[in-house]
Amino acid sequence: MGKLKTFLLGKPLKNSELKKEKLSRIWGLPMMSSDAVSSVAYSIEEMLLILVPAAGMAAFGYLPLLVVAILALLCIIVISYLQIIDSYPGGGGAYIVTKQNLGVKASLVTAAALIIDYIMTVAVSISAATAAVVSAIPAAEDERILIALLFLGFITLMNLRGVQDASRVFGIPTYAFILLMALMIVVGLIKAFSGQLVPLSYTGSEQISLGQSIGLLLVLKAFSTGCSAMTGIEAVSDSVSSFREPAAKNAKKILMTLAGIIVFLISGATFLAERLKVLPLDGHTVLSQMAAAVFGRGVIYYIFQLFTTLILILAANTAFSGLPHLLYILAHDGLVPRQFSQRGTKLSFSNGILFIAVTAGLLILLYQANVNSLIALYSVGVFVSFTFAQAGMLVRWHKTRAEGWRYKRWLNGIGAVVTALVSCIVFVTKFLDGAWLLAIVMPALMLVMGLIQKHYAFVGKQLTLRSFQPHYNKTEKRQTQVILLVHDINKPFLKAVNYATAISSDILALHICRHAEHAQALRKKWETFNIPIELKIILTPYRDIIEPLDKYLWERERLLKRGQNISVVLIKFMSEHWVDHVLHNQTTYFLERHLSLHKNIATVILPFHYKFDRSKLKKKPDTDFTENEFM
Repeated sequence: MGKLKTFLLGKPLKNSELKKEKLSRIWGLPMMSSDAVSSVAYSIEEMLLILVPAAGMAAFGYLPLLVVAILALLCIIVISYLQIIDSYPGGGGAYIVTKQNLGVKASLVTAAALIIDYIMTVAVSISAATAAVVSAIPAAEDERILIALLFLGFITLMNLRGVQDASRVFGIPTYAFILLMALMIVVGLIKAFSGQLVPLSYTGSEQISLGQSIGLLLVLKAFSTGCSAMTGIEAVSDSVSSFREPAAKNAKKILMTLAGIIVFLISGATFLAERLKVLPLDGHTVLSQMAAAVFGRGVIYYIFQLFTTLILILAANTAFSGLPHLLYILAHDGLVPRQFSQRGTKLSFSNGILFIAVTAGLLILLYQANVNSLIALYSVGVFVSFTFAQAGMLVRWHKTRAEGWRYKRWLNGIGAVVTALVSCIVFVTKFLDGAWLLAIVMPALMLVMGLIQKHYAFVGKQLTLRSFQPHYNKTEKRQTQVILLVHDINKPFLKAVNYATAISSDILALHICRHAEHAQALRKKWETFNIPIELKIILTPYRDIIEPLDKYLWERERLLKRGQNISVVLIKFMSEHWVDHVLHNQTTYFLERHLSLHKNIATVILPFHYKFDRSKLKKKPDTDFTENEFM
């Protein structure tokens, strides 16, 4: 199993190599821009799917106006997020802004909205990539779901391999798509102004009426669908810490470059769509038709389709970059299981990556990888987060009165009003198409996060130890060797010490440390409590604690005499609720399974029972979480 893991993910990285995993501007741009850039491949088509059936060819008169409105809104949002990066260079984006300026309840709304948006980004992007494959190879229609799941599996695996591997694999196709789109726009403009680019002709059932007026509701619905072009913008501010130093400066430059690319690509694609009068067809995307009209059905067309498919797959990578960082922050606030705060062997947030893969995969199966069905749930969450971020910055400028605060307050105030209106428009116009589901999912997700936070707060309070008084007589000799695995000095550890001293006088406390700072803090606390047991600390440069533990135990086993053994004491949290088993005991489970491979090691599972009154969840938690509390 270990060899297979190394083959798939590569060699593990040391903690000291984390800086090398940071993104430069060159590779950070494609990692963070793929979602927004890829929206060019389907946002225009989704607007035409709404406008053309109602307005006929007159839809192409509405299209440029809608795109101008979308790009104007994009500029407002980008300027706001540049301010957020300046003010909160540690990352966290809209969630941190909302938490610090609007309070915990508002931050729960933002967190839930962002989680949903990131997951939907993956599902929609993978489904759109599958549609591009089907456009080029119609025979692949029957295998749509399988193709989508293979795409999802590939991008998940690459992200598990680490940031550097993912950035290089995904960066080149992203740049290639941007260049091919730019080439198509430039060639299309040349042909248009030379009279060589004429509207496409359609026959039979594809024939559309010349034009008619449409209502405001349909225009707003088309606008809300086109706003999907703005998804992914927030990922840069969420992931500031993933960039090389100066991280904030690099993040701002990447965001500004991204905004410029989106404006150029969407403006150019809109011009070509209007000039060619491209109609959305089943099995043949609008972008595919434009490429065929500009390049012809030759080699360049198929290369274009290949990289269109790749960019749609890679669009999901923005979520794979942004959501794990957000979950890491939420885990430190106790809003999601603490496992999301852990980095894997490749220093990526592997639990967050797997969470996205599973949830997005379920959506792909549920909606049959159909973009039109999934798009109804898309972009609602991101505009909710935009609104709270703008409102939070408005409050910040009003409180701090920092330089230029009046201008910035007006900008964020206007942004908050506009994005709030767009949020309402997006939700209302997509309500019957499936957005009603978000009215259930978002509150449910907020409720779950709130309960998790209160759970950790109350459990943490019960585990707090005020004094250390073990029942230990050091002069009394016993034969059994006991190793106590310790992470922190708390009530469960005191119980473990009392158990160990009852069976042995040969006791060693062992701490496998991934952070030198925590080791120093533990040693100092050990001395403060004057604990009469030897403490051995093994520093490991990797995230995995099992391998160094395993190595140490093999060394101890070789020194054992015949008939001797070693007892390793593990703490297992016990509660009557199944939720508690999900939130705790994961490390204990894996250690227990691995220790069973040792012939002379006896694993002692020491239960620690705690009472947890669910009625107290209504109260505000009074425990702050720190990084040292994370196992």
